[in-house]
Amino acid sequence: MPTPFRVYVVDDEALAVERLARLLAEVADVALVGSTTSPTEALEFLSRETVDCVFLDIEMPGINGFELLSRLPEQPLVIFTTAYDQYALKAFEVNSIDFLLKPVDPDQLQRALRKLERLRAGAKPEWMQQPELRSLLAKLAAALRSELPDYPERIASRIADRVQLIELATVTHFFAKDKLTFAAASGRQYAVDHSIAELEHKLDPKRFVRIHRAILLNLAWVAEVTSRFGRVVASLKDAQGTKLAVSRDRVRALRERLDL
Repeated sequence: MPTPFRVYVVDDEALAVERLARLLAEVADVALVGSTTSPTEALEFLSRETVDCVFLDIEMPGINGFELLSRLPEQPLVIFTTAYDQYALKAFEVNSIDFLLKPVDPDQLQRALRKLERLRAGAKPEWMQQPELRSLLAKLAAALRSELPDYPERIASRIADRVQLIELATVTHFFAKDKLTFAAASGRQYAVDHSIAELEHKLDPKRFVRIHRAILLNLAWVAEVTSRFGRVVASLKDAQGTKLAVSRDRVRALRERLDL
């Protein structure tokens, strides 16, 4: 009986870690030896422990995936995971085994594991022994940091000559009504100067998703998603227990973002 693959998962999104761990648990010849949402914790673990493969997110706060690898004393086999396929080419610049777009599909995972099995059966790939690999990783890490957009943490609400700044973390959702856009936060509604379409491009797509032509939802405030008679509703964690209808053409995007 073959020795199980020792794998480690690193992703700053807890839901992504949970999903991948669940999928890996269904694979007979894989042993998940650890997982974390902290790149710093991953760096400490991988510097002292030997694993067969690391499932590694590319875009993470503080230390991105490329920078984490550049700091390791020895390079592990890597399968990159990312929500953004523009990073795929960068991933293959370091000759990773594979890359998986999130949310990870079981068939994609099996494909990557088959590649891992072929590599483990032979000698360490030549690219992992190249002295310039660490330098390349450092350059990719720096390039990625310079490309990351600087998303705002607050938004302005203007009333006459008064401007109030609202923390985006407190905003449950934005909605359009009577040709105006409002931010719903702390049981109140604040008029903002941007349209829903503008906000969709301005705000962090990891935190906000459009669920209707007139609604932009803060994913952190979702308590549950229900479906009845073809109608999908997102219930929020706010004091009002707000319920928001999800357009049919937006349901898939919401479910994917929530890893449902």
